[in-house]
Amino acid sequence: MEPIIIEIPKFADIDKKQQKIWKDKKLFKSPVKPDKKKFYCLDMFPYPSGEGLHVGHPEGYTASDIICRFKKMNNFDVLHPMGWDAFGLPAENYAINTGVHPEITTQKNIDNFKRQINSLGLCYDWEREINTTSPDYYKWTQWIFIQLFKRGLAYEDTIPINWCPSCKTGLANEEVFQGSCERCQSPVEKKNLRQWILKITKYADRLLNDLDGLDWPNSTMSMQKNWIGRSEGAQIHFKLENSDNFIPVFSTRPDTVYGATYMVLAPEHPLIEKIVSPDKQNEVKIYQQKASGKSDLERTELQKEKTGVFIGSYVINPLNDKKIPIWIADYVLLGYGTGAIMAVPAHDERDYEFAQKFNLPIINVVKSPKDWDASKAYCGEGISINSELINGLKTPEAKKKIIDFLVCKNAGQPKINFKLRDWIFSRQRYWGEPIPIINCDKCGAVAVNETDLPVLLPKAEKYQPTGTGESPLADIDSWVNVKCPKCHGHAKRETNTMPQWAGSCWYYLRFMDPLNKKEFVSGEIEKLWSPVDLYIGGAEHAVLHLLYARFWHKVLYDMGIVSEKEPFKKLVHQGMILSYAYCDKRGIYRQYSQLDIKDNGTAVLKETGETIKPVVEKMSKSKKNVINPDEIIEKYGADAFRMYEMFMGPLEMAKPWDINGIEGIYRFLKRIWR
Repeated sequence: MEPIIIEIPKFADIDKKQQKIWKDKKLFKSPVKPDKKKFYCLDMFPYPSGEGLHVGHPEGYTASDIICRFKKMNNFDVLHPMGWDAFGLPAENYAINTGVHPEITTQKNIDNFKRQINSLGLCYDWEREINTTSPDYYKWTQWIFIQLFKRGLAYEDTIPINWCPSCKTGLANEEVFQGSCERCQSPVEKKNLRQWILKITKYADRLLNDLDGLDWPNSTMSMQKNWIGRSEGAQIHFKLENSDNFIPVFSTRPDTVYGATYMVLAPEHPLIEKIVSPDKQNEVKIYQQKASGKSDLERTELQKEKTGVFIGSYVINPLNDKKIPIWIADYVLLGYGTGAIMAVPAHDERDYEFAQKFNLPIINVVKSPKDWDASKAYCGEGISINSELINGLKTPEAKKKIIDFLVCKNAGQPKINFKLRDWIFSRQRYWGEPIPIINCDKCGAVAVNETDLPVLLPKAEKYQPTGTGESPLADIDSWVNVKCPKCHGHAKRETNTMPQWAGSCWYYLRFMDPLNKKEFVSGEIEKLWSPVDLYIGGAEHAVLHLLYARFWHKVLYDMGIVSEKEPFKKLVHQGMILSYAYCDKRGIYRQYSQLDIKDNGTAVLKETGETIKPVVEKMSKSKKNVINPDEIIEKYGADAFRMYEMFMGPLEMAKPWDINGIEGIYRFLKRIWR
């Protein structure tokens, strides 16, 4: 009897046939209103870059797809949408480099991303697709900004901001990583610019307290808490010598005030110009200029050499009436506390190093453990000494007594402080949502009438950043010059644009009701779908996106527009998929396809047969280790691709991509077919 030969079809052809059936039958369409148990599963929507997806992107998408199919089988009404976070610097920089308008390249990239996602057979409801660059979408982003403005949560100010000289735009504190631009890694500078700022600090307590009860990774909770940085202490008033004016400082250790032997102001502190002595003005200006070129991270680095200048003035310690000198030093930041510190060198490492360098007094006012190294500052708690009012008291009791005394003496009060700073919201670029504000010489900043939304981003031939602190929109006179909504006199539009984060702050709400022309989401529908039951995305958004989205959500909650205090009930971060990379002796990165990876962690260069030791790194275009899912799906099929991504290891862990692993899955699927 002759053996039966079973011909195995090309799995990619089966994928296309099956995916067409699903699409034609609209199997993944969500109901307008859930009438059964609801399950809202959301993937952090992607930025449609020119390179398209690599194999790391679909890991979270595949996991959410599995869960959504499982929920559907268990009689849940499932909302599982997808859209595009398409404004921002990457698209604009790509347009500048290629000479193609960002509107064109963005749409081209979206089409490619959507094709790739569909080739994976994921169960998205494409009838709910949104795009942050669509006027139908950003109309409501602008509407939310106007609500913030009306409530005093959006204000204008000229302040020193983080400036990226390469991107030629201002950056929020959260967009600066180790002193460099998070986007292009260029060193960040300080620059005084007119900015729109959102008062996120008003919600600091709630952003902190409402983390309790969320099902989020511990690491993400910690990062949010640390960024908000709540601390309790006292604001202490140090009077200027021969004056009734005072400089306030915030301290978490008011019990150490007897040990304050000098004061330090941030180099940008506005009071310096008024109190610097004439003979010190030149020296102070030179130091201020040097400090302006450093990032906050560089300035606060513990290991860096301490620098500073005495400004020739003094303040009076309110506890012992002793005169102490005022210095400026770049290890103090204007944006934290009051921009001034009482320096207690015996009990703060940076103050100690500064005092040692400049030969300033060091007075021990907290008894340290017997085995403490006397050549270092002791920063812990203990028993107060050399402090007349609180000698012999333990730190908690000493703090309370000092604060009570300061209040009685009208020299201070209890204070809660936060590391969190208000959100720098302006970008001096073209490709972003126009800020719906009109500037009138008579009326000041006036919100655009809501009936006139959206304020359309004008078509512009010249969209290159100016580098002057003004957006390219400022050069479009026909768009800039308008009538004031209040007095109808001559006025000008705001020309800065919103940051990329604006569109992603509220997109999860629009998915619930994407075709609504009258409001950004129906109140009835929002109550039925909220909150997001499962949110899956990268850990790189642990602070930025999540903090901003929670802030906007709480404002909308206070307005009675959303029904839940928090937007995302459960959060899962998928681990990064890594790739093997190898740089040869000439500094040339070898593509992954040129390496034959062995089980023992070595690899063989296919062109030479040389055995090498590759490294496992984040997928990067520069290292040529990015793997395109199109190639994998065409050769092995979507099922093999998805199965391999799920069998690589726990979803939350980082793991390397290895073609040998997918070969094993492919053989397994062929056995099933036979």
